[in-house]
Amino acid sequence: MVLHLHITECMASKKGVGSTKNGRDSAGRRLGAKLSDGQFCTAGSIIYRQRGTKIHPGENVALGKDDTLFALIDGIVKFERLGRDRKQASVYPQA
Repeated sequence: MVLHLHITECMASKKGVGSTKNGRDSAGRRLGAKLSDGQFCTAGSIIYRQRGTKIHPGENVALGKDDTLFALIDGIVKFERLGRDRKQASVYPQA
């Protein structure tokens, strides 16, 4: 009596092939500081790109509709504390 074993059927190296639920990703949004403390900027220059107000607008700085901070005048960028737990970005004219 000969016993025929089909090893490929018993011990499959690949199981049933299903679809994966991963494999999607989006490009990075390039957020963060675009100008550093003490750096010269021109009017309209983007200082900080953010989601929400992580850093608040200070003197001569405005907030765009996507919460981007940008300079209103030419000058030097300064990151300062605003109270105990907040930060703000200001632009001061060059002396």
